[in-house]
Amino acid sequence: MIYLLDADTLIRADRTYYPMRRFPIFWEWLLHNATEGHIKVPVEQFEEIIAGNGELVDWLKSEDIKNAILLNEEADPALVAEVTANGYAPDLDETELERVGRDPFLIAYGYTSTEDRFVVTFENSAPRKQRANRKVPDVCREFGVECGTIFDVIDLLDFTTDWKPE
Repeated sequence: MIYLLDADTLIRADRTYYPMRRFPIFWEWLLHNATEGHIKVPVEQFEEIIAGNGELVDWLKSEDIKNAILLNEEADPALVAEVTANGYAPDLDETELERVGRDPFLIAYGYTSTEDRFVVTFENSAPRKQRANRKVPDVCREFGVECGTIFDVIDLLDFTTDWKPE
């Protein structure tokens, strides 16, 4: 299984749940799993994060980290268009497209192989939302893409604070 991280997953993990200075073991575990091919960040989400600043951005810009964590593929434009049109709306205006952002790319990466890809986000399901206001978990569900939070990944990959690389 490849866990595809949304930008908010890393940003919120650093700012709220696992600040890099307080929980370096979490980031070592994340890097280990990225190196092993289990955790990846699509380039669109990576660019979203590194547009900011701070310790997380500096860490991600390190060549070793970047090479390990980036998903080594390009989004299929046809799948991105399908996710945008059928997951959000076929006639989004420019303001709506801006609000949707890069989420269709993330979902399209998951949609390329629904059997072995899992989208990771902190967005909450809101099934009544329409058009550009739709949330990642709801669009994922519509396309048969598994979706959850970093807490699900921590459970699935059995992270503990006494984790050590094998």
